[in-house]
Amino acid sequence: MSPTRRQAIKAGLAGAGALAATGALTPGLARAEEGGVATDAPAPRRDALPGAGSAPGYRQSVARWCFSSMPLDTLCAEAKRIGLQGIDLLSEPEYEVPKRHGLVCTVANGPGPIPDGWNRPDLHDKLVAEGERLLPLVAQAGIGQMIVFSGNRRGMGDGEGIANCVAGLKRLLPAAERHGVTLVMEMLNSKVDHKDYHADRTAWAVEVAKGLGSGRFKLLYDIYHMQIMEGDVVRTIQTYAPFIAHYHTAGVPGRHELDEDQELYYPKIARAIAATGFTGFVAHEFIPRADGIATLAAAQRIFAG
Repeated sequence: MSPTRRQAIKAGLAGAGALAATGALTPGLARAEEGGVATDAPAPRRDALPGAGSAPGYRQSVARWCFSSMPLDTLCAEAKRIGLQGIDLLSEPEYEVPKRHGLVCTVANGPGPIPDGWNRPDLHDKLVAEGERLLPLVAQAGIGQMIVFSGNRRGMGDGEGIANCVAGLKRLLPAAERHGVTLVMEMLNSKVDHKDYHADRTAWAVEVAKGLGSGRFKLLYDIYHMQIMEGDVVRTIQTYAPFIAHYHTAGVPGRHELDEDQELYYPKIARAIAATGFTGFVAHEFIPRADGIATLAAAQRIFAG
């Protein structure tokens, strides 16, 4: 069985003693892992695809937890070799490792596990304290983003969840603004991987962003998760691009490679992201089934100019 992100993060942090980062819908907010065979086939060339243009302004990285069986130094060396620029979702003991390879950490893990997040007022004091401890360390390491999570519903309505997230994150935003670090809330599917997770729709998370009204709070749009929950990926990217600071990729179903075994057409998605003028990072967050570096290189080629 493939490791889950929650298991990988928990295992990686056990020795470090750090915290891992890990209702009916209101009107207008609509309310999805198998196996397969890996492929080493080259990704389609962008210049051979309809509508392909100049090199995109964004950069690419890889989520560390998906390659947790590989030493981080090895992953960094391989990532550099195939043309990636960063490593996603690192914790305190790991912050400096990518720099040894000419890479950057693109998102730091933040306070609290995924189910226990900012929609819980009883957790705000704890989350704020840990966030305020982490933010200067993240900034000192030259990391521009730290992940945050909504938490699970546990029967909470959508409006209440949005209001609670806004209230809690408003307390952490001054520190984020002071240190120049952007908080990014990830949307996750509540159908397959993260049952009961609250921020399981883009429109819901956008309401949190609107409520905060700060350039230091943005969204992490995970293409895999949002395809499962709502589909309409390209239109959503076009509509909500101003709110999105980071992207994650993976194949659907199964969260595996970006190959012909899954339903998303990633060359089109890559062009849609580039067309918005996005200059941040697209991080590959798939669980490899065979030669992970070969399939990571194939994903890199899909998104390269």
